[in-house]
Amino acid sequence: MNSPEKETKAQYGFVNVERRKYPRLNIDIPIEYYRIDEPAGSRGRTLNISEGGLLIYSSERMEIGQRLRLRLFLNMVSELSSIELLSEVVWVEIRIDKDLGDYRTGVRFVDISPDDMTQLKNFLIRFS
Repeated sequence: MNSPEKETKAQYGFVNVERRKYPRLNIDIPIEYYRIDEPAGSRGRTLNISEGGLLIYSSERMEIGQRLRLRLFLNMVSELSSIELLSEVVWVEIRIDKDLGDYRTGVRFVDISPDDMTQLKNFLIRFS
């Protein structure tokens, strides 16, 4: 006795899977960054930040794997405060839009004090 076999059809489509551990918040904040081997810092901006990293717009090209000290200026309810942390460059992209900077650089946070992490989390909660 032959049983009819079900024909299966392939399913096609796109799936957008978020690979980041922490959700990103689109917000424009000023930053200062310092290369580990240089005492003088530079200024930049970020339009994208999370508990684990951020996107830097700058006029300087960074190298993947390079460590940067960052100072983020957070506009809290009635005051401007800053936090400091150590980060590592994970990707670099050349930009054409000179208004924000010649380079977009993605960094992940490597070392941040518990107090500064709490301050960052509170800041992100406030704007999410």
